[in-house]
Amino acid sequence: MPMGEAVATIAPVEIDEPIVDDVVTPDVPWIVIVWNDPVNLMSYVVFVLQKLFGYSREKATKLMLDVHHLGKAVVSSGAREKAEADVSRLHAHGLWATMQKDS
Repeated sequence: MPMGEAVATIAPVEIDEPIVDDVVTPDVPWIVIVWNDPVNLMSYVVFVLQKLFGYSREKATKLMLDVHHLGKAVVSSGAREKAEADVSRLHAHGLWATMQKDS
């Protein structure tokens, strides 16, 4: 560099912190509910719950009995995408299922 030439330097620019009015709240888990229906056999519901969720025979039977006696049972929970996938898989096996935000 020849003598006498000035070198430009860029000083960092200070910025103010952004003003954010959004309040971030954690995503509430979603639950998947299986509803009672007059079509599927109790043994089939147990089979599907074991197959799709890896539940033991005892846990799947308890959930099936809740569906049978109480009209519904929560069979899974988690992020919205997981709940949507679980509902879709249950529908593919002929079970009546819905999802909702956990309260």
